[in-house]
Amino acid sequence: MRIGVNWGSLDKGLVARMMDENARAAEPKDADEMTREIMVASALDSAARAEALGLPRSRIVLSCKMSGVQDLIGVYRLLAARSDHALHLGLTEAGIGSKGIVASTAALAVLLQEGIGDTIRISLTPEPGGDRAQEVRVAQEILQTMGLRAFSPLVIACPGCGRTTSTVFQSLAQDIQSYLRERMPEWRERYPGVEAMQVAVMGCVVNGPGESRHANIGISLPGTGERPAAPVFVDGEKFTTLKGEGIADAFKQIVDEYVRTRYGSQ
Repeated sequence: MRIGVNWGSLDKGLVARMMDENARAAEPKDADEMTREIMVASALDSAARAEALGLPRSRIVLSCKMSGVQDLIGVYRLLAARSDHALHLGLTEAGIGSKGIVASTAALAVLLQEGIGDTIRISLTPEPGGDRAQEVRVAQEILQTMGLRAFSPLVIACPGCGRTTSTVFQSLAQDIQSYLRERMPEWRERYPGVEAMQVAVMGCVVNGPGESRHANIGISLPGTGERPAAPVFVDGEKFTTLKGEGIADAFKQIVDEYVRTRYGSQ
């Protein structure tokens, strides 16, 4: 059972009592510190009441809903230090689009790195007609990029720079990421371990070959002004060189074959 405490709807009696006690203290805490203290006290009090009513501690998960990154980190550090309850992490009212993703990642990454948190939730303001599954994907990608869990093969790709202006590289990176996600429902059932696979789609000869060799399977597309050839590397060794208009389809076939041979035996 998840017991949630929201900073916007705290018990007024508890707030008044703790604020009065703080005002009488020799060294009163500031408003931010007291908000965190009250959140923790409310969560622990609610948990104690639930246990008194017969709910086993092992079935209790505490959640403190804060909309500020530093507030969330501070509250959960206090909770982790003062109790052994399972903790549910999530930045509430995080915002829309990249702002919500960045804020949620900034808060959760710090706590997860410290070993705090048992379940997580990403809360994004939905865009008009947007896909609510984006929240799940962001949560999965946070856990996977931190090396805590694996859900789907990750695509390593170049940033934008003067050497990677080729739209072929940009389109292929996006196409391969979408392709891997589409195939995962089938792959997950047939090929255990495939979720940990790394695929590199690089865009020039400077970093491309090296990054491609470090991935399970990678392709180094020609950058601006480079000759139109794309070497493919499999497990650190050059496998083939692709040319022409069908590079995307040919690379997908190589990925499919790699998955079948590498993970099929498991």
